[in-house]
Amino acid sequence: MAIKDTPEEWPITATATPFRGNKTSVRTDDVVMPDGSVARRDYQVHPGSVAILALDESDRVLVLRQYRHPVRQKLWEIPAGLLDVPGENPLHAAQRELYEEAHVKAEDWRVLVDVYTTPGGCDESVRIFLARDLSEAQGARFDVSEEEADMEQARVPLPELVRGVLAGELHNNALVVGTLALTAALAGDGVAALRPADAAWPARPFEA
Repeated sequence: MAIKDTPEEWPITATATPFRGNKTSVRTDDVVMPDGSVARRDYQVHPGSVAILALDESDRVLVLRQYRHPVRQKLWEIPAGLLDVPGENPLHAAQRELYEEAHVKAEDWRVLVDVYTTPGGCDESVRIFLARDLSEAQGARFDVSEEEADMEQARVPLPELVRGVLAGELHNNALVVGTLALTAALAGDGVAALRPADAAWPARPFEA
């Protein structure tokens, strides 16, 4: 039997949006269960995200350290950002985020992995790209503000990130998934077997 996620949508008898934020909202759906009963499900509606595992010529990963208020920690992360421009190509969004957050560009792009971050309570889907052949971006640096104004940047060998993930020292979802996915790819069929950067993305979330 093939192990593969499949699309499915159970009937909804009522829906409401009790909260709308700047980028996300909360939706309440009354969903018909298989036995005919109706259960209420509250979840965050999210535009989706892209993240970039940028690997340099020395097999080091570009990481950023940023304060995340909900978890009250400074987390090491890979560059990432929202798909908050309607209709924007995910690859273009990833290229923009890599430039804005790290002032870096990449010549080689592939899809590393697609993931739902919290499917029990949020419809966010993240596409994590592998970016290689890095170089300094041209032009002025992006003007950062708020938490991003305090970001630190480093380049860390991939095995060191794997060690940190398995030791419980690194927790950012995209960094953890991206690091382990690339390690698996390198141990398997290699980077050449990854999907192209423009691969279809059927799991991209619905618009809010």
